[in-house]
This record gives sequence, C-alpha cells and structure tokens, in this order.
Amino acid sequence: MKELLNLFMAFARIGAFTFGGGYAMLPMLQKEVVEKYHWATEDEIMDYFAIGQCTPGIIAVNTATFVGYKTRGILGGIFATLGIITPSIIIITLIAAFLKNFADLPVVKYAFNGIRACVCVLIFNAVSKLAKKSVVDKVCLGICIVVLLLSLFSPLSPALIVVLAGFAGVLFKRTGITGGEKK
Repeated sequence: MKELLNLFMAFARIGAFTFGGGYAMLPMLQKEVVEKYHWATEDEIMDYFAIGQCTPGIIAVNTATFVGYKTRGILGGIFATLGIITPSIIIITLIAAFLKNFADLPVVKYAFNGIRACVCVLIFNAVSKLAKKSVVDKVCLGICIVVLLLSLFSPLSPALIVVLAGFAGVLFKRTGITGGEKK
C-alpha cells in the first residue's frame, strides 16, 4: 500500500506543478520517477512519453499510467493516473470558479504572460534533454531533421509522423544502415 501511496503522491506533485502541458513535465518526471524512486530508467521514460504522445488522451495521464502499471500493475496504473489528474481537477475547478471575475485585471494578464514565458523555457529544457538522449547517431539525427521539417511544413498528424519515424528506425536497423552510435 505504501508503494501505491508513493505513486499517487509523486504523480500528484508532478500534476500540481506541471504548467504548459506534457512537455513541461519531463524534468519533473525525470527527477521523481528516474532519480528519486527509480521506477523507470531515462530510456523507459522517453519510451513511455513517446507512446503516451501517440495514443489517445493526455500525455501526462498516459505516461503516469504506464509508469504506475510497470511499477505495481493495474492498481499502480490507477493510483498514478489518479495522482496526476487530482491536482488539475482541483486547480481547474478553482480557476473556473474565480477567473471570470478577475480575467480582465492587468495583473492577471501579466501573470499569465509570465507563466507562458516560463513554460516555453521548461519545454525547451525538456526538448534539449530529450535530444541529447535520443539522437544517438547520424541516422537518428537524419530522422530528427526529417521529422522537424515534416512537423513544420506538412499537414501530417503528429501521431502519423511518430509512427513514420518508428518505421524509419526499424527500416534502417533491418537494412544495416547505422550512423555510428555515440559512446
């Protein structure tokens, strides 16, 4: 039961302090799940995050469910999922109840501008950490560049781009094309 409570509380902390969506939670996930509790490795977290992005639902919820399930099975998945969503439900309910009264105040507008700027930095930080761990050779770098271009200049769905990148990785591995892995 202690492990289930730890799952709930760890993901509740992540859920309470993750502003800006799934990407902003990566640094907290790494700290809580990988460093503090050792529930997953950095590679596993990146895999859960990637799968969570291409499956229906919210990335944070999907990732929490994967980690919880890996750690303690179905109950672990439920506790981690409840942990990640509980703070959001409470915070969103409070904001919805009071924001309409204060949304037009300049101080509230400035606060939201500051939060948006902070979220951009958190996302950039998460992306740079992911890139360092994910782009391990020239083939991965090539796939990364193609995915970047497709996401910027094509109407393809991000989920489809992720699937195509996965197929490209498998194809390059099967044909023996490697980019000289970094050590």
